[in-house]
Amino acid sequence: MVDYKQVLASTTLQPSRLDYIELLQQDVKQIQDRSFEGVQALEDSEDASRTPSAQIPQSYAHQLILPYSVPCTLSIAPSLGGYPVLPELAMSLRKILFGNTFYIFSYEWKKSFFKFRKPCSALSYALEAEKGGPRAIQMAVQAHIIKHLLFTQSADPERCNMEALGKVSEREQENALATALADILWKAGENCTATVALVTSEHCFTPCLDYKPDNFTERLQLFIFKKKEKMKIFIGEHIQCFNEEGSHGVILFLYSLIFSRSMARAVRLPPGGLSMGVEQRKGEEKRQNRKGKQVTGTGFELCFHFFPIYPRLQEDLDLTTTHLLYFSVGNFVCHQALLNLLLTGRASPNVFNGRQLHDEHGTSLVHPLNGVLTRGDVGYLYWSREQTEHAAETVVGSMLKTPKLPIWVCNINGTYSVLFSTKRSLLSDWKMEHHFHLCFYNGQPSQGNTTVLTIDTHSHHWEARRDDHGDPERRFPSVEMTIRTKWEGAAVDWNGTVPFF
Repeated sequence: MVDYKQVLASTTLQPSRLDYIELLQQDVKQIQDRSFEGVQALEDSEDASRTPSAQIPQSYAHQLILPYSVPCTLSIAPSLGGYPVLPELAMSLRKILFGNTFYIFSYEWKKSFFKFRKPCSALSYALEAEKGGPRAIQMAVQAHIIKHLLFTQSADPERCNMEALGKVSEREQENALATALADILWKAGENCTATVALVTSEHCFTPCLDYKPDNFTERLQLFIFKKKEKMKIFIGEHIQCFNEEGSHGVILFLYSLIFSRSMARAVRLPPGGLSMGVEQRKGEEKRQNRKGKQVTGTGFELCFHFFPIYPRLQEDLDLTTTHLLYFSVGNFVCHQALLNLLLTGRASPNVFNGRQLHDEHGTSLVHPLNGVLTRGDVGYLYWSREQTEHAAETVVGSMLKTPKLPIWVCNINGTYSVLFSTKRSLLSDWKMEHHFHLCFYNGQPSQGNTTVLTIDTHSHHWEARRDDHGDPERRFPSVEMTIRTKWEGAAVDWNGTVPFF
């Protein structure tokens, strides 16, 4: 079989070789459902097509990368404003995510976005989340959506129930998503500033040899906000950039999160030194126009300066975690630091409270370990069967176990889901914790209804099921064991649902 790299490197393309390229395009489409290794191989072939010796027509080159491109309808016009991403920022972004500038997101990440279930249905409040790396981010956003729909949208306690969650319209879904994204970004910016990253139709810089392009990051446009409500409105106006197929919505939100945590000053700035967001830029344009200087869109010329990047985010991390994603089982998955950033606004790498200055023997650590410093609205629970079997359990601190609201993102055997209660006062009234209900949603399309669990912490202690047939999941269901990390010894009733995970 003819080597396709030789075909791409040829100076002229014969009709037979054009047929071969068409076959290659079909292979690209088939690779969409394969593992990360398959996708990586395709990306390597794209690199070959970019070499100087490749004389492939532009139309064919566009088709080769089409499966990974953002549709034009989901790209913003450069004239909208904001700041084009700098090459230094793009390289720093790669390093804080992957630890180097040559890794890029797999197809599984690129295809992920925030997709709701059918409006006005039993799961109209819920996002769909496939298995894989992006699921942790989707479930963290899901928890904040539940927070908005149950406890923020209405002050009426009568509306805080599952019936209300089954009546969410499409417009309410979009508003809830915009609110959830804005809440997370604003907290990451310490309630002072936040940055939203969108994709333009034009490339903002030419990649250097030390950077592997992905036809996405090079087109980022950054919008800085100093008022939360204006940011929420802006996200709502461009919600299609996060919730439509092909938008790369999860990656865009992840970029926005990192920029919000660390980039209030790490962008091109006017000589005065103050960051200029959408509102400030429009005001400056009006002032310039009144002076007789015509300034529009990207034609707005300023003298910009570049500032050091990511000092605040690097302060969050410690020696145990230097970047936010790591490679596992064929894909990139989230470090605990990224999950904590989503839940608390700080990228703390550990789940214990405060900072750890000494090791288990009482010896002072040369490099202290950073834990969770504040209690957030959404909590976190963790249980791993593998760790339990090896007597190496991870103990989550009270800052994450007991959030302000009864909503938890759960990491159960490495898979993410959400537990929540419709009773706001569950964690503030100890009597309510004797007997109560929790709702469980795992994000998978196979779950057709919210599972309601009854938790009893007072009447009797739980006992392992005896009809196990040697299956540890039947004797000790993982969801139940996760709940018991918060309510030790609790009995869990699935109310007729067959225990699943």
